[in-house]
Amino acid sequence: MINPSANGWIDKYFYEQKNVFISSPIEDLSLYKNIRKTGFIYGHIIAINENPEIDMSGWKTDEISKVALLKTLFDMYCFTTNQSDAIDFIAKAVSFYKEMTPKGFGFLNKIMPSTASSKLENLIDERVQTNKDIISKNFSHIVTNALLFVDVLAFRHYLSQGSIPEKYLKRIEETIMSLVSLALQVKTEKSQHDDLLIKLFEASVRYTKFSKVSIQNLEDLPLDYFKDDLEKFYLIDLVCITLWNDGRIENEELYFLYKLSEKFGVSEVFAHETSIDTNDFISKHKPEIQYFNYSNPVKHFYDQTSTGVQVLITRNKKRLIKEISQSKELMHLLAKSTSKDLSPEEKKKVKKQLLDICKSIPSLTIFLLPGGGLLLPLLVKFIPQLLPSAFNENLDD
Repeated sequence: MINPSANGWIDKYFYEQKNVFISSPIEDLSLYKNIRKTGFIYGHIIAINENPEIDMSGWKTDEISKVALLKTLFDMYCFTTNQSDAIDFIAKAVSFYKEMTPKGFGFLNKIMPSTASSKLENLIDERVQTNKDIISKNFSHIVTNALLFVDVLAFRHYLSQGSIPEKYLKRIEETIMSLVSLALQVKTEKSQHDDLLIKLFEASVRYTKFSKVSIQNLEDLPLDYFKDDLEKFYLIDLVCITLWNDGRIENEELYFLYKLSEKFGVSEVFAHETSIDTNDFISKHKPEIQYFNYSNPVKHFYDQTSTGVQVLITRNKKRLIKEISQSKELMHLLAKSTSKDLSPEEKKKVKKQLLDICKSIPSLTIFLLPGGGLLLPLLVKFIPQLLPSAFNENLDD
């Protein structure tokens, strides 16, 4: 079982998966559709297709994103080089990200472990967690992860040409921003999510700013720069995601999608299939896609944090139960809290003893950080679910 938050997960991934690259010819369209089926393009990953299949149960969202990014980068490496050498892939991926972030890489090199796989783990973690503050990071999660495919496209250029084309990353982000802006203007029915979508993209881009977009119509957008079919497919998909509105794409919106496909030299068949696939995916997974269930950044942050804390507690279940069981006073207070309110003094005791327990479990040191005490109610909430049934019966008493 891979733990994407522990050191050495990339080495374990390649050891467990033992990927065998099938050298039979495959077209760009087939590769792209395989990636899209996983949800990677949409920023909501539902599967990491492997043989054997990877079990994602118990993983946090960012952990799923990290493994999915590694898998997609490796697929692109195999597809482009016609090789499946994991060691060579890791070395090239590290060099690729070094070129993407030349300014900060010198500093990172000083604090990173020496092995290439460890460096790649740190780099992938940075790419998945792009925003500066925790609330913004969770707030823009879906678009941030959708834009991870930009890394994959740039990696293909790096593998083919030995470097990333000058200003490539800035050009593709500016194009994405322009297309999203134009698509929102075309929408015949505006929704409450349209303004939010702009904010999400603005929080997710790394090399440009949404406010700088000045393109007013599709004809003025210089799309000739993009020659790769995968780039064209991806940009069309992002427009389709933007146009999606409760399962409907109106005639004007469909015309815009077809016009974009025509400018790219992509068949209308692809555009039509894209609209159907996007509708099917979002309709099926809408309840789990964070963007469509957004209410406000604070609640979103709390929901995300709650999930992360639950994963940490589950992974440390045995040690947590052992430590709690050894504290008779804490057991008594937790039992009492389920039937009546604790006094301010008792609440202080619970907080202090829980924090003392967290000190002994490295994975739970998140509770010791500034503001970590605010997470203690989440810890208390999940504890009854983990303790033996006898303990729960005592709580009822």
